[in-house]
Amino acid sequence: METFVLAGGCFWCLDAVYRDLQGVSEVVSGYTGGAVPNPSYELVCTGTTGHAEAVAVTFDPDVIPREVILDVFFTLHDPRQLNRQGNDVGTQYRSAMYYANDEQKALFEAAAERAADWWDGPIVTQIEPLGEYFDAEEYHQDFFAKNPNQGYCLAVAVPKVNKVRKSYAEYIKAA
Repeated sequence: METFVLAGGCFWCLDAVYRDLQGVSEVVSGYTGGAVPNPSYELVCTGTTGHAEAVAVTFDPDVIPREVILDVFFTLHDPRQLNRQGNDVGTQYRSAMYYANDEQKALFEAAAERAADWWDGPIVTQIEPLGEYFDAEEYHQDFFAKNPNQGYCLAVAVPKVNKVRKSYAEYIKAA
């Protein structure tokens, strides 16, 4: 098993997409990249902690290739938007990949290079060493499944989930 820590806007969307994939055993929404220990959602939302909303995706690379996990990341969000995703604005919504070792760093850099071929304009995704990771509050975990009719989920998460389901159909878990 391997874990990638990825930030690409609101963690609810990333959580929803990655839970759909074969080989993914766990997705934990949380905060990383900041300076405040054990930050709360409310504090992170102020933009003063330096944290990004992120997900820790644990998967089996024998079931789903590392490159697919990373290509999904670059499919489900717009890596050209600096410190935002759509109407979610602030450094907590930045596009970032947090590596645990040199192998992950190389994989992340290669994925960003692949994504540059798909997107028109420069990729602003940060690739940084993984620091301390703090789990988000329980109500953020698996938020989409728990709140499928919530307005944000319908307007923002559903289109991202559907895009990934279409683009990576061979890796979607059977219903």
